Amino acid sequence: MAEKGAPGLSLREVAREMGVVSSALYRYFPTRDDLLTALIVDAYNDLGAFAERAAHRAPRSDPRRQFHAAASAIRKWAMTNPNEYALLYGSPVPGYEAPEFTVEPAARVALVLGSIVGDAWRQSNGVSADGGSAMKGLLETRNLDGAMPGVPEAVRARSLMVWSQIFGCISFELFGHYKGTVRNANRFFAFVVDEAANLVLPPE
Repeated sequence: MAEKGAPGLSLREVAREMGVVSSALYRYFPTRDDLLTALIVDAYNDLGAFAERAAHRAPRSDPRRQFHAAASAIRKWAMTNPNEYALLYGSPVPGYEAPEFTVEPAARVALVLGSIVGDAWRQSNGVSADGGSAMKGLLETRNLDGAMPGVPEAVRARSLMVWSQIFGCISFELFGHYKGTVRNANRFFAFVVDEAANLVLPPE
């Protein structure tokens, strides 16, 4: 994948690299898509676990610190595993459609940030969020009820926006789109995450 990208992944070439006949590999992965799915699930679970551990190391009483810890962990994982990150969040592989069971591992990392935001609002002693009426009918609440129960609708919408913002920032950095504009990537990312936290966490 590092040399040719996910679309160029070939079971025959993988078998050749491993020094085994292709029929041996086909016993485990009948098609290239089965191998891609296994790689995707493994990467999602690895990223999710990495972010979970980072969030748990920060005190639960400090949601902003938790938020920064989880976002920084996602960025660190992406920089350490650029090929896997590109497989998950880069260009779709032509002709490949991920099966339904990949949704659960894919949601792990989102649930980390969602849980931080949800816990913070449940502990906020009834602080309200502006913009709820504008959000009516905008989101698929059935899925978000499980991830962020009791969180104001406006905060849920901002959380989705912030999710895109954090991953967009990571993607821009990883794929070189900040060259010539950002002098210090670490400080810039911390600024982005801090501004994102302002949008989704209750006032302190």
